[in-house]
Amino acid sequence: MPPGAAASRLGRASGQSADPLATLNDAQRLAATFGVAGRGQAGEATAHPPLLIIAGAGSGKTSTLAQRVVQLVAGGVDPGRILLLTFSRRAAAEMSRRVERLLVRRPGSAALPWAGTFHSVGARLLREYAGRIGLDPAFTIHDRQDSADLINLVRHQLGFSAKTRRFPLKGSCLAIYSAVINTRDSLADVLQGRFPWSSEWESELRQLFQQYVEAKQSQQVLDYDDLLLYWAQMVGDAELGAEIGERFTHLLVDEYQDTNRLQASILLGIKPDGRGVTVVGDDAQAIYAFRGATVRNILDFPAQFAPPAERLTLERNYRSTQPILAAANAVIALAAERYAKNLWSDRPSSAKPRLVSLRDDADQVEFVVDQTLARRERGIPLKAQAVLFRTASHSARLEIELTRRNIPFVKFGGLRFLEAAHVKDVLAILRWAQNPRDRIAGFRAVQLVAGIGPKTASRVLANVADAAPGSTLLADQPVPEGARVAWLEFAALIATCGPDGPPWPALFDRICAWYATQIDRLHDEAAVRLADIEQLARIAMTYPAGERFLTELTLDPPEATSDEAGPPLLDDDYLVLSTIHSAKGQEWTAVTILNAVDGCIPSDMATGSTAGIEEERRLLYVAMTRARDELDLIVPQRFYTGHQPGLGDRHVYASRTRFIPHALLGHFAQITWPKPADAAPGVEDARQQVLDLAARMRAMWL
Repeated sequence: MPPGAAASRLGRASGQSADPLATLNDAQRLAATFGVAGRGQAGEATAHPPLLIIAGAGSGKTSTLAQRVVQLVAGGVDPGRILLLTFSRRAAAEMSRRVERLLVRRPGSAALPWAGTFHSVGARLLREYAGRIGLDPAFTIHDRQDSADLINLVRHQLGFSAKTRRFPLKGSCLAIYSAVINTRDSLADVLQGRFPWSSEWESELRQLFQQYVEAKQSQQVLDYDDLLLYWAQMVGDAELGAEIGERFTHLLVDEYQDTNRLQASILLGIKPDGRGVTVVGDDAQAIYAFRGATVRNILDFPAQFAPPAERLTLERNYRSTQPILAAANAVIALAAERYAKNLWSDRPSSAKPRLVSLRDDADQVEFVVDQTLARRERGIPLKAQAVLFRTASHSARLEIELTRRNIPFVKFGGLRFLEAAHVKDVLAILRWAQNPRDRIAGFRAVQLVAGIGPKTASRVLANVADAAPGSTLLADQPVPEGARVAWLEFAALIATCGPDGPPWPALFDRICAWYATQIDRLHDEAAVRLADIEQLARIAMTYPAGERFLTELTLDPPEATSDEAGPPLLDDDYLVLSTIHSAKGQEWTAVTILNAVDGCIPSDMATGSTAGIEEERRLLYVAMTRARDELDLIVPQRFYTGHQPGLGDRHVYASRTRFIPHALLGHFAQITWPKPADAAPGVEDARQQVLDLAARMRAMWL
C-alpha cells in the first residue's frame, strides 16, 4: 500500500492513564465497550447482540476496534476464541500489534491467534477440516495468474480457442467465473449484467467452468474463490457450522462494506443469530464492486437479525480540516441511499478545497508539477503529497513530465510482486515440489531447465502425475540429450524437497540458490530480479513452514517488484501517484485529484446503472477524504482519450463532475489556471458555467 498513512490520531494524551479508554472519544468508548460485562451495557461479554459500527473516514476505526478486543479480553473472553477478519494481512498484523501493546499477555501467547484475512483464515480452517469435507490437507492455492493459466488449458482442451468467432480469453473467462462465485448470481445474470458481449457463449462457458472445477479437484488445487466457497459450504452444513460457531464466541469483521455475498454468508453461517458479532465499516467508502463486493451487505446488516443489530456511528474525524470535511460531506449527502453521518473535526482552517479550471491535460500536468514543487518549498515533503486518479492510464502524461523534470515518484496501482515472472518462477518450483499434481506449477517449473520446452514438459508431467517426484523418477525422464546434465541437477533439487530434505527455510534457500544460477539465461536485468529473489528468501524466513509461506504470500502479496515500483533507490523523498482504489485507507498532507470531470469521475464505463454511478460518487468521496490540509480537484475543459471504438485517439470536451453540482460550489474555492492577464473578474467563472450548461444539454440527447 502507498506510504503516508499515519495511524489514526486517537492519542490525545501520550502518557499512561488509569483509564484504559482515556484516549477514546465518547462515541468510540461506546463502541469499544458495547456488550462488555462490567461496562454498564446490556448483555454479557460472551453473548452481546450484533453490533454495526459505522466508522466515517479518519474516525479512528482501527484504534476503536483494537480497544474493543482489549475490552472483550479484559471482560473474560479467551483471545483464542475471538475471530477477527480483515482485508489485508497488514491490517490483521497492525490490529494484533495494537492489542498486544494494550494487553498484558502470558509469555509466548499470541495476542490474536485467529486474526487474518477472510482468505487466509479460510485456508487455515479448510486444512484443519479437510478430512471431513473431502479435501486433501496438502492442497495448494493458485494465484490469479495460475488460475487463468489452468482455465486456459481447459479452454484449449475443449477446443474453444479454435472457434471461428471470438471466444472469451482466459482473463475474461476467469473474471466471469469469479463473478458468479462471489456474487452468488446465476451465470446468465452475470453475463447479462456485467459481460453482455459474452452472453452468446453461456452454454460453452458453463461447460468450461465444470471442466475447470474438475481439473482443480484432480490436481488438488484451490483458487482464491474456492477458499471462500468451500468455507461457506462448510459452515452451511448444520453440524460443522454449529461446531465452528461454538469455537468462536466473538466474530469481528473490519471493512464490512467491502465484503461480497459469499463472505456475508460465511458470517451468517457461523453466527446465524448474530450473537457476539461486530462489524465495522463505512457505506460511503464501498468502492470494490468490481471485485464482487456489494454495499448491500452493510446497508442491510441490521435487518438480518431479530431484533435488528445495534448501530453506533463514529463521526469525529482526526485527519482532515473542517473545510475539506464540509465539502466531502456535501458530496456524499447526495447519495441515493446511505447511513446519515456528518464528519466533523476540531482542525479549523480558512482554506477551502480548490476547484481548478484549466484548458486541457497539458495544463493539468503543468499545474500539478508547479504546485508540487511550490508545496515542497513551503515545507511539505514530496511523500506527504499525492496525486490521485480514477484509472491508472490517467497519470501517463504526468509521469513523463515528472521524469523529464527529475522529480522522483512512486506509482501505486500497477504490477504486484507475485505477477513478476522471476518471482512466479521460484514459487512454481516450491508449489510443484510440495504438490506434484499441480500441473500449472509443474509446467512452469520444468521449463526453467535449459533445453526443456513445452512438449517435453507436458510429457514429464504426464509421467509423474500420479507419484511424488523423486530423484530416480525425474532423472529417468526422456529429455533431450543436450538438456541431460541440467535436468539431472534439477531432479536432484526436487528430490531434496521431499520429506527427508532440509527443514524450512533451508529448503527454500536451495531453490533460490539453484534459480540464481539460471536467472541470467532466463531474464534481462538479472541483478534487479535477483534482489527480488533475495527479498523473497528473507520473507520466507519469517514463516514456520513452506505451506504457510505459500498461502500467505499468495493471498496477500507485497505491492510491487523492486524494478517496477517502490521508493527510488537514490531518493528518500518522492511524490506518490495512486489510483483512488489503491489510496483507500491512506492519507497525505496535500492531495490533488486529476480529471474531476464527467467521463473520468464518473467513468464513462460506470454510468450504465444507478448502482454504478453511486459507486463512482463514493470513489470521489474516498479521494477527497485522503487529504489532511490541502485538496485540489482539477477540472480540465478537455482531455485526451485513446482507443475509443470507432473514434480512435482524440481530445474530448468535458464538464465538471456531476457529483459537484452548482449548489455545492460554495464549499470550494474556484480558480482558473493560468489566470488570463486580460480577463475581467468573473469571466472565467461565467465561461465555466456556460461550458457546464452546454455539457448538460448534450447529455440530455445522449
